[in-house]
Amino acid sequence: MIDPLPSAWLPFASRSLPRYTSYPTAIAFRPVRTGDVPWSEDGSDNALSLYVHVPFCERLCWYCGCNTTIVSSYERIAAFHEVLLKEINLWRTRAASWKGQVRHLHFGGGSPNTLRPEDFGAVVRALQDVFIFAPDAEIAVELDPALLNPAFVDGLGQAGVTRASLGVQTFDAGVQALINRPQPFAQVAEAVRRLRQAGIRGVNFDLMYGLPAQTPDNVAATARLAASLEPDRLAVFGYAHVPWMKKHQKLIEEGALADVAGRWEQAGAADAVLTEGGYRRIGLDHYARPCDPLSRALDDRRLRRNFQGYTDDPASILIPFGPSAIGQQPSAMVQNAVDARTWREAVGAGRLPVARFLVVTDEDRLRSEVIESLMTYLDVDLEEVCLRHGVGAGRLDACLETLRPLEEAGLCEVMGRRVRIPEAARRLARVTAAAFDARLPEAEGRHARAI
Repeated sequence: MIDPLPSAWLPFASRSLPRYTSYPTAIAFRPVRTGDVPWSEDGSDNALSLYVHVPFCERLCWYCGCNTTIVSSYERIAAFHEVLLKEINLWRTRAASWKGQVRHLHFGGGSPNTLRPEDFGAVVRALQDVFIFAPDAEIAVELDPALLNPAFVDGLGQAGVTRASLGVQTFDAGVQALINRPQPFAQVAEAVRRLRQAGIRGVNFDLMYGLPAQTPDNVAATARLAASLEPDRLAVFGYAHVPWMKKHQKLIEEGALADVAGRWEQAGAADAVLTEGGYRRIGLDHYARPCDPLSRALDDRRLRRNFQGYTDDPASILIPFGPSAIGQQPSAMVQNAVDARTWREAVGAGRLPVARFLVVTDEDRLRSEVIESLMTYLDVDLEEVCLRHGVGAGRLDACLETLRPLEEAGLCEVMGRRVRIPEAARRLARVTAAAFDARLPEAEGRHARAI
């Protein structure tokens, strides 16, 4: 039995809020101007994380919110690959004296498997030539199952990939037709078989709710089929309908989309299937096997939230590669040029292609820890966090006043300066986290629904 959305929660669930994969969020970034030094961090002794954005797909999925371009030939991808290798080489001098090791390398997109296997391998080798990789570094890649062929899977194995994330979204053929993503169950099952045969030990699935014509029943059916393939982790994301930002989403009939209460029930249907199947809840919307590193990180309070979701990545420095890729350092957050031409010209001129950035203040770091704790552990001790950051214990007391309506509705519990989100309100954790977001008014109306 799926519990319906409590009526007192409806106004909060209807709010437009960030997903808080970072704080501040990317909306707060500003253009780089003459004299700015957006990347100033010395990574000599810090753990490093690398992100490579491959901005190409062979088909346009109408729900997509990513930065990607549809291609029908390899010519543009080959040109991108050539520039990407040059961008990696720009870091050679900077990283030459660094002793910090790469703990995580993540390929996202787009669809990284639009690259030819030999070109994918060349990117991994180029990064390994410039940076020091930890012996147990995780190399993860997002994959479109429809494009996955045996040669690319073999290439993943040869490149040392340890984790693959498959964009499943839904197994319902009717829903697939409405989002332009045909993808039979057998195709995904074969992809999983090949990946495991190639020695890739971690397999993740991305599922979605809130897509056109989805119901609690067909979301549950997808979750059951997904669980039958025994992925190590699953993420269950809510579709963000933002046609004012992504014009192709206008191809989706708004009348086929569930309302807020319907989205709540769809998410609950997936949750019931996965938890009954032995998966543990991780944060807002992830699930993992009890033996998975994410589960261990949760138990040890080492769980982190970053641009890829939930992770056990300890790195404080994330270096971005490719158009629109976002990077992070303790003192600033950066984003490469979104436009491929601008990115290409910057690299050609021997410059890091950073186009937007934000200087992170002490106040940002304080609030970031609070928000991350709520989004990962569903609780936070404000007094402890404030003292750790060298500020008065009552620095965030004004936020507690903001929480009063949420507390009255049962979305959170406030005990002195400790804030806890009840298990029943887990899926609305963003609402409580938003009370600590000092920048939210700047971005009003530019986010998806809280559920």
